[in-house]
Amino acid sequence: MNPQPITDQTWAEIRTEFTLPSLQQVRRRLSELMEDPEPVMRQLVRVFIDDGTYCPGFQFLPGGQLHPAVIELFDRAMELQIPHNYFTLWMITPSRDLAGARPVDHLKDGTAPLLRALESFHWR
Repeated sequence: MNPQPITDQTWAEIRTEFTLPSLQQVRRRLSELMEDPEPVMRQLVRVFIDDGTYCPGFQFLPGGQLHPAVIELFDRAMELQIPHNYFTLWMITPSRDLAGARPVDHLKDGTAPLLRALESFHWR
């Protein structure tokens, strides 16, 4: 993997399309939805921008639960030692392994092709 700097414009695009709430906002919301949010907090994709920690909205289902496909992909990304910020960038970047589609647009299609694309991304 050859990490490139992630621009402020990229973070703004993620914020606009998916939301990018702060970690504190997510913790507060999860505390409203469940008695013990800590297990979910440990599974969150987090991005680190300047001095803040944020959570890309693509990982949440409408009811506030985490998307199972994102959990599985993120677990594998952690095994591959892909940093949180670059996993997030991979999720929103068109992939030649997915015929030019973004991984985030294929979350409902099952994780097998996404896991293969993630592995390919890791080895570039």
